[in-house]
Amino acid sequence: MEIRGRDELVDGVPVRWYDPGVGDEVGGPGPTLLWLHGGGFFRGGLDQPEAHDVAIALARRGVTVATVDYRLAPPPGMPWVRTAAGRPRGRYPAALDDVLAALHAVGERSPGGVVVGGASAGACIAAGAVLRASDEGRPPVGSVLAYGFFHALHPRARDASQRSPGRRRLTHAPRGMDAANRNYVGSRSSLGERHAFPGGHDLRGFPPTLVVNAERDNMRASGDLFAAELAAAGTAVEHHVLPGTRHAFLDRPSLDEFAETIGLTATWLRSGRPGRQS
Repeated sequence: MEIRGRDELVDGVPVRWYDPGVGDEVGGPGPTLLWLHGGGFFRGGLDQPEAHDVAIALARRGVTVATVDYRLAPPPGMPWVRTAAGRPRGRYPAALDDVLAALHAVGERSPGGVVVGGASAGACIAAGAVLRASDEGRPPVGSVLAYGFFHALHPRARDASQRSPGRRRLTHAPRGMDAANRNYVGSRSSLGERHAFPGGHDLRGFPPTLVVNAERDNMRASGDLFAAELAAAGTAVEHHVLPGTRHAFLDRPSLDEFAETIGLTATWLRSGRPGRQS
């Protein structure tokens, strides 16, 4: 079955729908997944595999998916640079505002509710969107978080086996990631905002969540800690660490871990676990 994305604007925000084939009505049985790509808050888009290929693979498994082209922050040290499409950029809360606009619109067309998810920086924005939507009285029914980071200051890995190998040991060094976080929000004072970096804040009422982390990833320390924080707050959490994997494996559809995560996500979404707390 051929799956094609269908683009539309929601309050000026580009959203791409992937319908698994339920006629003309968007939103089949089960929840719709609102999915956010990663890219360090300042790069990425709807055509990258972490968005497009993930959505197609899940749609083939019977999941309705909507991806969001949220506003990107400026590249670090280059605030004048626009995106490849020429769209303006914006610091926090611009991306979150875009995701909330998409979430409300998708929710109106999704009788099974909406699960908000994302990968890497997209997972952080997704978690912030869940909290803000819940604070506004319109909570999603679940969340899917892939190799995300959620803390304003990145926790350090417990041992060397959990750290990123190769060049990512440098490009994803905790100090560099801390700088990327500051670039996203624009000031040190904004780092403590709960909707920007939910880790370490009150997470009570967070919906059921699937967490999938890479084993050899500097960001795993934050992902593992956030999963523990969610569980301590009473959230029903299913947490997987995929052995031998590295960060951003959803950007490489040929990898076994890509297929494994698609399977885990599709099974979790169709199982009835979203919306059901323990």
